Order: sequence, then C-alpha cells, then structure tokens
Amino acid sequence: MIRVGIGYDCHRLVEGRKLIIGGVEVPYEKGLMGFSDADVLIHAIIDAVLGAMHAPDIGVLFPRIPEYKGISSLKLLSKVADMIKGNGYEVEYVDSVVIAEKPRLFRYVKEMEKRISTVLAIEAEKVNVKATTTEGLGFEGEGLGISAQAIVTVRK
Repeated sequence: MIRVGIGYDCHRLVEGRKLIIGGVEVPYEKGLMGFSDADVLIHAIIDAVLGAMHAPDIGVLFPRIPEYKGISSLKLLSKVADMIKGNGYEVEYVDSVVIAEKPRLFRYVKEMEKRISTVLAIEAEKVNVKATTTEGLGFEGEGLGISAQAIVTVRK
C-alpha cells in the first residue's frame, strides 16, 4: 500500500535566533521564532510523514512541554523515523520547497537533503529540497517569515 501526506509550516523571522533550515544553520541576521529550533522545512516534512501514516500532527505529537523547548527538529524527525519503522512503513520519497525571499538557500540544499535522508535512513536521492522566492509578495516576500511545504510518499 502506498500513501501520500502533505505538510506545511511557517515561522516569523526575528533577531536574536539562529536560522536553522533542513537541519542546517544558515548564516543570516535573523532566525525563526518558535518553541523548538523552528525549522520550517523539517516541521513540514514531519507533518507530511505523519499525514501519510494517518497519525496526529506535529503539535499533538510534540506539545509545548519543557522536554521539547529549543529541541533540534532533526531529533523530532528521528522520533518520527522510529514511528515509521515501528508501524511497518518506509519512506519512498520526500519532495519539499522552502519559500523565502532572503537568504538565498541554494548553497545549502544538498546538505539539507543529506541530513534529512540520514535521519530517515533512506538514500539521498529520495529527498528533494527546493528553494524559491515570492518575488516580494506575501509575508515571505516582505522578509517577515519563511514557510515550507512537503509531500511524502510512504509504503507499507
């Protein structure tokens, strides 16, 4: 059986935080505000995986409790990877896009794909990360935040 899930996340850009996207620290004057490290890409991927498994969303699975305050989203993805195996699924493919006017992310995409594939224990070729802008439109285009979308295919 093949199932597909979709995920979306967005966070506000603020001063005084590191910018972590796809498990990679990206040099920039602002970072994303959130309870964890606010990694929009990993959060979108997690929700897509959970959706494909017909599981609750990221907020239900990882509530705002001290245990998860400031946690690396790669650690959350690792917990989800354990759920995938434990429920008899395997990830077939991850396709994702990060929407940000700045900073430009193309230099970091391959490292993001590598980190995500390592945590999910799948080949790097099964993870695709793209980055795009909104040509100045919307909150991303105005530099107020960054969003991400992901589609994940799993097989049971």
